[in-house]
Amino acid sequence: MDKHSISQYLDCHISTVSYWQNRDNLCEKPRSGRPALFDDTVSAMLIGFYCQTRPFFDSGRWTLRLAAAYLINHPETIGLPISKTSIHRILVKNNLKPHRSRYFLHISDPEFFPKMAHLISLYNNPPKNVYCFDECPGIQVLQRLTPDLQTERTKSRLEEFQYIRHGTTDVFALLNVNTGEVMAQCCPDHTKDTFIAVFEGYLSRAPQDQQLNYIMDNLHSHCCYELCELVARYCNIECPSHKELNTMSKRRKWLTRADKRIILHYTPYHGSWLNQVEYWFGMLNEKCLHETYHSPEDMHHAIHTFVTFWNTMLAKPFHWKYNGQGLQEKTIKRFTAMLDNTIKIDSRMLVKQLNLAFNIAKDYWELVDENVWRNLFEKFSESKYVIEYVITKATKKNIDGDLEYIKKLENILRQNITNRITQAA
Repeated sequence: MDKHSISQYLDCHISTVSYWQNRDNLCEKPRSGRPALFDDTVSAMLIGFYCQTRPFFDSGRWTLRLAAAYLINHPETIGLPISKTSIHRILVKNNLKPHRSRYFLHISDPEFFPKMAHLISLYNNPPKNVYCFDECPGIQVLQRLTPDLQTERTKSRLEEFQYIRHGTTDVFALLNVNTGEVMAQCCPDHTKDTFIAVFEGYLSRAPQDQQLNYIMDNLHSHCCYELCELVARYCNIECPSHKELNTMSKRRKWLTRADKRIILHYTPYHGSWLNQVEYWFGMLNEKCLHETYHSPEDMHHAIHTFVTFWNTMLAKPFHWKYNGQGLQEKTIKRFTAMLDNTIKIDSRMLVKQLNLAFNIAKDYWELVDENVWRNLFEKFSESKYVIEYVITKATKKNIDGDLEYIKKLENILRQNITNRITQAA
């Protein structure tokens, strides 16, 4: 490759290319000044200290100033004292920001991935009538004590901190997946009776001779017996007796049956982000809900005005791109990381994670890298007795059934890994 091509490829001057081509030794020459004080070993020790320890008896988190003060008084921790500027430089160099945090919700539904695949297929090939339903409860109606102002230079909005509360309101919304149009209704609460009345209003306005599909989350009122009666009435079929539908799982199974005119589709537990109307609620929150209102009626008027504006000018189908690729592997990695501190995991969450990992290993083994499975098996083997302890110390009835998940996961991991080794040989 000639000098001009190298210069263009590396985006540097041609003289720089000539300089390096004429050098006999490409090793770095000695530099002036004192040698680097913080080598790779010190940097690694600092990163381990800053990212993996806590300052106050396993609580709190380090800041640059706090860590620097501690290391000045305890230089033996990494071998020498260090300033907060040097700590910051090492963290930036390694692209680490352990002081930042955000809320996160682990996947815990053992049947998460089949449910997710069902909803994604529904979005990618939507039937004629498919709607996303949800409610946004407990919205505070706040009246700021003064009007908003603007800063002089950047014209940023200044909101008064003090406010007067005028109660709360709830918004029920139904989004048409095929058109993007929204129907919304404001109510003073979101009790079961309120939900039934709102949902019946949507059913009465829907086509009476066509199949209807509704996507919603797993709130208790969304699978109550009164909803079963309502669906049966609008389907012109007989509703099973209360004795036949005496549990949530039975009612949910009946409501999702495909042999009715009205079919419900439930998102996975902790998977409300798979409901498209949630994204519309996010826009409603940004555009309307943070303003100042003197009464719930004022907020209701603003919400209905936004709905009209949306349906008139903005409504269009959401272009659903998410396909869930890689989520199975992320879930296994997160479970493996959780096992580093098994004793702090709630027993109910631990059982769900064991069941979820077993289902992924059973149905999606090929979608997760083999090294990830090996890491889980090693960590699981190390933590097995702690896992049993966490489960058995909980006051529950079905402890034997919960402990069975440990054996099931261990057996399927060992069997699949052994089969893979045999095939490779």
